[in-house]
Amino acid sequence: MAKSAQYWIDKLNLIAHPEGGYYRETYHSELSIAREALPPQFTGARPVSTAIYFLLEGENFSAFHRLRSDELWHFYAGSPIAVHVIDPDGAYSEIQLGSDPEAGEVLQAAVKAGRWFASRVRDPRSFALAGCTVAPGFDFADFKLGKRSELVGLYPQHRNLIESLTRG
Repeated sequence: MAKSAQYWIDKLNLIAHPEGGYYRETYHSELSIAREALPPQFTGARPVSTAIYFLLEGENFSAFHRLRSDELWHFYAGSPIAVHVIDPDGAYSEIQLGSDPEAGEVLQAAVKAGRWFASRVRDPRSFALAGCTVAPGFDFADFKLGKRSELVGLYPQHRNLIESLTRG
């Protein structure tokens, strides 16, 4: 029997994420990188790495945001995820995260630091369960949720996509 989104939310103890979807931190490195050893955009020490489970379902989406660290996505179950990426220079790319390489999907993909990115399940009648690993490790101080007007001003060529994947 196929497992539902609610099954995974309950079984993995996922909670709502500020960008959309559900998550739970599964790994937080005990090793840390001193502030002095990090690039200047970091405001303090960071764990070497962190990891989460991340679930999207239906029409819910992960709104455009960016991190100061690289984020590696891992596909686990459900429908493929479209990860939309806008580089600082405005170049657009899309990652198809899923389990069908014949359809151009990949099981793992990286979003580099400083890129704006958002995601949604390709099949709005389904869900997707993924994992995200961040290095240097995730800290909410390194997370910026995109504002629709700001992003459209920076990247007017992507207006429709930005308007569909931001909440305000």
